[in-house]
Amino acid sequence: MTDPHQHFIQLLELLKIERQEDRDQYEIKIRNKSLNQRKLDGVTCYPLHFKSFKLGIGDHCILTFRYVPMKERRHLFQVGASASLFVNADQKTHSSHGIISKVKTDEIAIMLDRNEAPEWLNKGEIGLDLLFDEATYDQMEKVLRNLLEIKKGRTAEMIQYTLGNKIPRFKGLQGITYPDLNVSQNEALNKVNAAKDIGLIHGPPGTGKTTTLVTCIIDVLQIEKQVLVCAPSNSAVDLIVEKLHQKKVSVTRLGHPARVTEEIEKHTLDAQIIAHPLFKELKKMRKKEDELRRLGKQYKRRFGRAEAQERKLLLHEARLLMTEGRILEDQMVEGILNRVSVIACTLVGANNKRIADKYFKTVFIDESSQVLEPAAWIALSKADRVIMAGDHLQLAPTVKSKEALAKGFGNTIFERCIMAYDIDVMLTQQYRMHPEIMAFSNQYFYHGLLKTDPSILERPLKFENSTVFIDTAGCGHEETLNMETLSTFNRDEALFTINHLNKIVTSIDNPEDYSYAIIAPYKAQVELLRYFLNELKYLRVIFKKISINSVDAFQGQERDIVFISLTRSNTQGVIGFLSEEKRLNVAMTRAKYKLLLIGDSATLSRHVFFDKLIQHYQSENNYKSAFEFLH
Repeated sequence: MTDPHQHFIQLLELLKIERQEDRDQYEIKIRNKSLNQRKLDGVTCYPLHFKSFKLGIGDHCILTFRYVPMKERRHLFQVGASASLFVNADQKTHSSHGIISKVKTDEIAIMLDRNEAPEWLNKGEIGLDLLFDEATYDQMEKVLRNLLEIKKGRTAEMIQYTLGNKIPRFKGLQGITYPDLNVSQNEALNKVNAAKDIGLIHGPPGTGKTTTLVTCIIDVLQIEKQVLVCAPSNSAVDLIVEKLHQKKVSVTRLGHPARVTEEIEKHTLDAQIIAHPLFKELKKMRKKEDELRRLGKQYKRRFGRAEAQERKLLLHEARLLMTEGRILEDQMVEGILNRVSVIACTLVGANNKRIADKYFKTVFIDESSQVLEPAAWIALSKADRVIMAGDHLQLAPTVKSKEALAKGFGNTIFERCIMAYDIDVMLTQQYRMHPEIMAFSNQYFYHGLLKTDPSILERPLKFENSTVFIDTAGCGHEETLNMETLSTFNRDEALFTINHLNKIVTSIDNPEDYSYAIIAPYKAQVELLRYFLNELKYLRVIFKKISINSVDAFQGQERDIVFISLTRSNTQGVIGFLSEEKRLNVAMTRAKYKLLLIGDSATLSRHVFFDKLIQHYQSENNYKSAFEFLH
């Protein structure tokens, strides 16, 4: 049996190590660095040119800026990241903190609280710094320390179940059939509905995991008034919210408005507050409060005791209005959250002050195989039972510290429960990939249990070979290490990949009707591929249809045609984290119609996984040498 106290003590220690590593990596990029170097490292965007200002939902404003992107370089700013807006470069005479709400090739927007809105935009050159986010670590540390104090009650029982110390319980299966679900989806739904403590849905790529989970949520809501739905990323939460809305389920999305998509914005708590009948009254109170505070702080060269007393009274009245406004807003929020069927948020967002005292009969966690255990406990601490969905054979949680990873910080509750108990149901009918694309992953990871839905074979776009391994061995496509970023790239392979994409596109009727992806394991290769894509004029016609990114960025996504630039090519047979088989499973299961892998067999085949992969492609006559395409 695993001792809970020792388990959480160890998690706290590993969390400390991970936090320090994450902070160190961030500080390396900014410490003692010039403005130009920070720009090159991608943590500063400068100079920015002010474009527009608009009021966002809630107490927020959005500032949009234009900038000139650097060739072969890309900043690290992403939607949802914390950032600091500053003026006058290194002097930073003024600054305001906010959340990135939009990122385009030459445009970026930041959402600020209204009291952070700058009045100094015309006082110098404007820039944006990426900030290190301590808040997530604080929340995870807080929940672990709370767990150390828990000795009895439902959370104490959940601890025993998640550690493998106590077998989860089930009531009798009802055998209900849902007409919109296939056999394995129905089996999974009946099993998790019968769960008294923990229910698990194992959803391989393209098997309708989210569809099954949404049906389960709707089913549970027939009995329970309200449920909590969480996921590790904002995009995963937004997907569930969108699907629940399509099914006419009332849902409130917690989280900063800048971290949600435009389609989901109307479901946020801020938007629902604005739509509330009492919001006009709240708005009037806030306007009056601002006016009183402005008058109370208005500059005068000289004023006497009477004027000082008047200012004091004005500021006192402003504070009273602020308190009244908060009470009114709290009443509005309580009403909204009590009426809604689903509260949705990220796992860290489950610690939102609005639901701090709320507990739920059932908590759902999607993409559970990507959830760090401390983050999972933020939601689990609010649950009488939990239903988790994921695939432990795809990407694991991101852990930056090698020490923390080696000591088990990347181990998830989802995988631990799958290994400890026979309580999961695997979905087996997939609706995404052509059978040729699915074949290797199915054999290697899923024991041949996946079946392709017949509808897949009826789709319009067809190729002689739906999957191809293009071998660059002997072509002189050698990898290079970027000494600044320590990221690997392969210039010749990147150029070959873009040119081959061009060949595929030109061979298709109506290429604009399809979507394309190029996946690369290294940031430097991703940037190089983007650069070459920009240089190829023909592909600009379908530029918006082409996505180039890392494996991690494509988790949960799909495209019609997918290229994978494997990048590594060296005489030593070193492939780095390409040896992480789960990562390759994700990459190879994104394509619907055609999958092309491009790499050097002389380097890759020294490793068991790639050796089997290449042998599989050869046996299926889906192997070609790059020499066949070189002129």
